[in-house]
Amino acid sequence: MNSATGVGASGPNGGKAAPSSTSGGTAEGGGDGGGASTEATPSRYESQKRRDWNTFLQYLRNHKPPLTLAGCSGAHVIEFLKYLDQFGKTKVHVTGCPYFGHPSPPSPCACPLKQAWGSLDALIGRLRAAYEENGGRPEGNPFGAKAVRLYLREVKESQTKARGIPYEKKRRKRSASTAVIGGTSTVAVTVGGSSAGGTDSGDGGGAATVPATSSTTT
Repeated sequence: MNSATGVGASGPNGGKAAPSSTSGGTAEGGGDGGGASTEATPSRYESQKRRDWNTFLQYLRNHKPPLTLAGCSGAHVIEFLKYLDQFGKTKVHVTGCPYFGHPSPPSPCACPLKQAWGSLDALIGRLRAAYEENGGRPEGNPFGAKAVRLYLREVKESQTKARGIPYEKKRRKRSASTAVIGGTSTVAVTVGGSSAGGTDSGDGGGAATVPATSSTTT
């Protein structure tokens, strides 16, 4: 989704309009003229969700035989995740590799690159939300199917063993600031999670590496 850029307009008396904020809103012009409205810039999450959704729809169109969204099941979602492995950037050692279970291999090996479990998990979360936002029924959401959850669990366990890197839930950071108002001290607590990265790092929460939606996915 393309975001609109707000441009301040000059009033009839030559006054300069106030610059619009980066998060959208209304730019108020100086003078007698009205302000120019701008669209809110989509968040990074919303932009990534839209790209993921378009990529999945293109995958369905290019599937042989072509698939419809209504006929998509959990099995097709798993097939899509396996298809994405060819674009992965995370080294996953096979059982016979001497570096199997080694978190820091001293030299390269011929083991395949795959999508990290954390990236796939975050991808499914975005697609599950996008499915319902585009008219899908929650009870028929293929991205929330039990088979998909089991597949993600298997990927997590296998990559943990192969890479020797356990996946741990990141604790939410809590920061407290104290302010004195009218002789009474108040404490404001801010709870913030970790930011979602855009790389396939294997730590979870990042964006899965997928082909551009303008290219052929078969």
